Amino acid sequence: MPKFAAKAWFVPVLLVAALSGWSAAHADLQAGRQKAQMCATCHGAVGMATMANTPHLAGQPEVYLSEQLKNFRSGRRVHEMMTLIAKPLTDDDIQNLALWYSSQQIELKEKP
Repeated sequence: MPKFAAKAWFVPVLLVAALSGWSAAHADLQAGRQKAQMCATCHGAVGMATMANTPHLAGQPEVYLSEQLKNFRSGRRVHEMMTLIAKPLTDDDIQNLALWYSSQQIELKEKP
């Protein structure tokens, strides 16, 4: 294999691995679990929504969850309840929540 081809795929893979490691190293799964208790009424204890018109959070990508919470906090994304809930969240709270919900594994089954 030519040296260039090997380097072409290596850099993006290394970058993703480094960023994933950084996120996991700085987020606290148990702190996220604790903070998620305030979300359980609507989003369920492990992120499977219990209310109509409420999204499931379990298994969503960490970066997506983090970005959406930051958007609610800043007012870039508006939802009456979520805007109020996200306003006081710190960056650490958001990282921890995103880590917790993204770490939840979901299993899909076909209906019989």
